Amino acid sequence: MNSGIVAAELGITDGQVRSVRSLLEDGATVPFIARYRKEATGSLDEVAIMSIRDRIAQLEELAKRREAILGSLAERALLTDELREKINSAGTRTALEDIYLPFRPKKRTRATIARERGLEPLAALLLAQGTDPRVDPEEEARSYVDPEKGVSTVEEALSGARDIIAETVSEDLEAREKIRRLFSAKSFVSSKVARGAEEAGAKYRDYFDWTEPCAALPSHRLLAMMRGEREKFLRLSFGPPEEEAVAILIDHFVVSDTPASIQVAAAVRDSYDRLLSLSMASELRSELKRRADGEAIAVFASNLRELLLAPALGQKRVLAVDPGFRTGCKIAILGAQGELLHHDTIFPHSGERQAEEAGKKIVSLCAKHGIEAVAIGNGTAGRETESFIRSLALPGAPMVVMVNESGASIYSASEAAREEFPDMDITVRGAVSIGRRLMDPLAELVKIDPKSIGVGQYQHDVDQPELKRSLDEVVMICVNSVGVNLNTASRQLLSYVSGLGPALSANIVDHRAANGPFTDRGQLMGVPRLGRKAFEQAAGFLRIEGGDNPLDSSGVHPESYPIVGRMALDAGCSVKDLMADAAIRDSIRLERYAGGGAGLPTLRDIMAELARPGRDPRERFEAFSFSGEVEKLEDVRKGMILPGIVTNVTAFGAFVDIGVHQDGLVHISRLADRFVRDPADVVRVSQKVTVTVLDVDIERRRISLSMRREPG
Repeated sequence: MNSGIVAAELGITDGQVRSVRSLLEDGATVPFIARYRKEATGSLDEVAIMSIRDRIAQLEELAKRREAILGSLAERALLTDELREKINSAGTRTALEDIYLPFRPKKRTRATIARERGLEPLAALLLAQGTDPRVDPEEEARSYVDPEKGVSTVEEALSGARDIIAETVSEDLEAREKIRRLFSAKSFVSSKVARGAEEAGAKYRDYFDWTEPCAALPSHRLLAMMRGEREKFLRLSFGPPEEEAVAILIDHFVVSDTPASIQVAAAVRDSYDRLLSLSMASELRSELKRRADGEAIAVFASNLRELLLAPALGQKRVLAVDPGFRTGCKIAILGAQGELLHHDTIFPHSGERQAEEAGKKIVSLCAKHGIEAVAIGNGTAGRETESFIRSLALPGAPMVVMVNESGASIYSASEAAREEFPDMDITVRGAVSIGRRLMDPLAELVKIDPKSIGVGQYQHDVDQPELKRSLDEVVMICVNSVGVNLNTASRQLLSYVSGLGPALSANIVDHRAANGPFTDRGQLMGVPRLGRKAFEQAAGFLRIEGGDNPLDSSGVHPESYPIVGRMALDAGCSVKDLMADAAIRDSIRLERYAGGGAGLPTLRDIMAELARPGRDPRERFEAFSFSGEVEKLEDVRKGMILPGIVTNVTAFGAFVDIGVHQDGLVHISRLADRFVRDPADVVRVSQKVTVTVLDVDIERRRISLSMRREPG
């Protein structure tokens, strides 16, 4: 693999690429490399490291395909020095496949049948288009008439020759590249309603007769049309103006004005209609789909990252409520570590008497457990339950917070929830999940398949393996950037820690249960099957609060403990004093400790960790409240100015929860007073915003919102 190619493409040095590749091959993870191997990589971040990794993989796949093609050609005695040179110089998969196309083993085609009938010399004669106008194609074809070979007439001979020419045209490298460029620059996608699908496919009515340049086609529109096609409501076609494409080919292949040229022109048109246009349309469709998938996955990944890194309330005693009308509200009391202390059911929406009983019970539980916050799910009966809770004089005045419960039902019925609460009803598990989401969104959301969280765009229509890979990487990066409490983390959370995974995380939890809390990072080496490599990759991201070594609560890697020890020794203090006293830290000259793999980037990171051990990169938690004016869709009026929380960012705008069980849409054109190309430049998931109501469609349950300064 030529690391220079990757370096040039990504604008970095050859040495950085080689270092990243070497570390990856040695089993290092992306978070570990980005955090603890900055000297080797030149302080590349996770995005750059993943780009290097992915590009190396692409080039390796290209190399494998190249070798397979060379092997196939050599096996069939078709490999010449010139062909080998062309194949070795091909820089892309497309170029490689174009070179191989004429030699690829084929099923019997019209051209191969014509060759079997001995018509290749006639095709070559016609394609040469000699300048002598006296050369008559029909006269030349007459000598190829041979009923025993399946050629009964002159026209059959000419038709077979044209078939050979058509295939030659479709496999010509230069012609393919010219048509490919035309498809890329001037293609349109056309969508038509399938016969008889007008009623059943009504939700795709916008695309019943739709044409748009492919170059301007937004990813969400393409994915919507492709879904309609897959459901057999729409028919799609891709391509440029046909006559322009044919004109390019005729200009390339028709080199004179002779009777033979007429035959060649006919073959060229047939080649485009029957072969080349279909091949290029399929290629364009695949490229557009790949691009749309990439954009949709990037949107999903960005949204997921913001959701996972949403501010955490932290270790507080929480009363969690999973609201409901008829079946009541499930409540769960959680301790500061998220442990379930008590659960019950109240009926605040079933008449005055039961509401009064529910109020007394809530007040009593808050007093008994010293509740510091109340978490209420934002599903059915959420706003009504919030109003009820806020009407109570709760002891200690705990904050009351609405929590996005999207995906909580998925967790409640999951194996993880059954394992954690085997004897509990799924509604109790749901209430626990709501409370824990307030305390630490990241720790709770990792228990759910990211696709179930509801922050994606057409997530079921994109490349599923690529979506899973991308989302898993987002979770991994988020988990490792925050760090994990080794003694309280769930098996699911631990599985995303660098170097661990499901098996080792389960072993850690089992070891913890059998031996009690970890008091030293070194005790990880006692976990079954957790070897030195896994320890190296994981230890820096695992935190131990109140352990034997104060550095275990920080992001300082154990491999750097000796450096910190030397700093403390030189300063005449303990490591704990070094962590507590900024004046001592300021007196340290980092240059004295550089060497042995630890350069200034690592030393600066160490000092930052000593100043704020285990610092949480997430923003501080701030309580949010919806407007008391609205609780249901019918309360919303045009012109209202309301607080809201962004729940999803898409290519066409952002969805905002204003507290009425139905998110409103802020179209991209209404996100800001300036032009916005990408909604992610303006808003992010979990962001608190103020919106103006533009329109309310109660029948279709749609709310149109704006974040611009609207007139009036």
